[in-house]
Amino acid sequence: MIATFNATVKASVKATTKATGKAIGNAVTLALLCCLLLACSGGESNVATGNREGILHLGNGTDPQELDPHIVTGIPEHNILTALLEGLVAKDPATLEPIPAVAERWDVSEDGKNYRFHLRHNARWSNGDPLTANDFAWSWWRALQPALGNQYAYMLFAIKGAEAYYKGELTDFDQVGVKIIDDYTLDVTLTNPTPYFLQLLDHYSYYPVHRATIEKFGAPDERGSQWTRPGNFVGNGPYNLSEWRLFKRVVVSKNPYYWDADTVSINAIHFHPTENVTTEERMFRSGQLHRTGSIPIDKVATYRKNHPELLYTQAYLGNYFYRFNTKVPQLSDKRVRQALAMTIDRDAIVKQVTKGDELPAYTFTPPDTLGYTAPDAFRYDPEKARELMAEAGYPGGEGFPVTELLYNTSEGHRKIAVAIQQMWNKELGIKIVLNNQDWKVYLNSVDTGDYAIARAGWIGDYVDPNTFLDMWLTDGGNNRTGWSNPRYDELIIKLAPEASDREERYRLMREAEALLLKDMPVIPIYIYTSKSLVHPSLKGLKPNLLNYTLYKQLSLDASVPAEVMH
Repeated sequence: MIATFNATVKASVKATTKATGKAIGNAVTLALLCCLLLACSGGESNVATGNREGILHLGNGTDPQELDPHIVTGIPEHNILTALLEGLVAKDPATLEPIPAVAERWDVSEDGKNYRFHLRHNARWSNGDPLTANDFAWSWWRALQPALGNQYAYMLFAIKGAEAYYKGELTDFDQVGVKIIDDYTLDVTLTNPTPYFLQLLDHYSYYPVHRATIEKFGAPDERGSQWTRPGNFVGNGPYNLSEWRLFKRVVVSKNPYYWDADTVSINAIHFHPTENVTTEERMFRSGQLHRTGSIPIDKVATYRKNHPELLYTQAYLGNYFYRFNTKVPQLSDKRVRQALAMTIDRDAIVKQVTKGDELPAYTFTPPDTLGYTAPDAFRYDPEKARELMAEAGYPGGEGFPVTELLYNTSEGHRKIAVAIQQMWNKELGIKIVLNNQDWKVYLNSVDTGDYAIARAGWIGDYVDPNTFLDMWLTDGGNNRTGWSNPRYDELIIKLAPEASDREERYRLMREAEALLLKDMPVIPIYIYTSKSLVHPSLKGLKPNLLNYTLYKQLSLDASVPAEVMH
């Protein structure tokens, strides 16, 4: 998911973009601080009002890039889209097992390749239109249009013929394994048995979109049309999009046409973009948020000691890493990339910088992902790293160009980047300059290859090692490193899916992961934990590896005092 978040900009434009991003960030921080001052001036807090009126206030990290489920890749977008749209299945937050959503039930063939979904007859779009099997088939057709630039198109490749259609090897979508039996019955045929297929259906890349609305505002494969704006957006989830004020908030309100509307307790959700995590924590303390998206790393110990009831932490199926642009000359040599990986003291980072029980990462896939664990691919070894740099032609860092490390604006990302910058300078004698950009500019820089080294994070879209490994396929939408390995592609695309059992499948995946980390187009740094602050009036959260939330299971208890910190 994570998504990460996935025409080269000329130097002068780049400098302007940096300045603009900084100005916008300052403006956002000022606006949020003004909100805090107003809250402290005697007015009722968001939490107090929200508890009484059924309005949930959430910190969302940043403003969403877009709200088109077939374009976006990030967690801020995911948080909102799961309120606005719903797939054939959902997940039980307590177990992460698939549960009925738009499909009330399904049948699976003995060979595991054919699924028949029986849709609810009372499923509706938010404008009252019936929701049918054709809506899913058309939406998946749209998601596979190359011109749309869907970086998650590969998520649909489990479906027979989907990859060939996306690549233009098939021109007739009728040859793809998606068949409409009638308005409320949909058949899906897979190329191979896919143990996690039902989990895929709960990812936004598989969400349905309202055809008439999209075509009203442009072509199906047009990016950035007005269909995702308030007043235009038509969804099928528990909430409607009612407001999107740039850098201020996104508001969704209860959808009366949702098939399970009677179970939806919260009337509206306000998503607050808060790139400055320190400001977000202050908003929580002043009663402006029910839940934060994160917490300043230097505040974790304080909350553990003084307010453990407000700190919500859990294991998280995610990897914090750095991505290399392997087309940058000094980074095109894997020995350089290996050396950079081997001079990051991960123990120091998790103990002295992040301080949130994160685990040092020496593999890309988190350990024990549904029983899969890869052996450590490298170790902290500055002496060996210096040897590799010398072999690559940079003894003691001599001749190595000044190289930029890009990260999206966040105090936590900055602290990690500064620590690694110092480690690389101390151990390898190289100079790294840091560049932070706001979320949308950062995403564009990475997408267009306008970076050398870039901070990244990947949260599993489903509980299976494949969600961490299939993103590095050649020309994969979330790859964006320029790295390609034919054997890796064969292992992930062909051999692992055809494996006779899980043990053989995992063996092949371990071989693929070893290839990935030998070539090192990415540097794993640590395995995430999820950390946020939660007001005790918010009920219904269930801890799980994906930090997965079903909004319709949440409620607000108006009897809980709004003020919890003194």
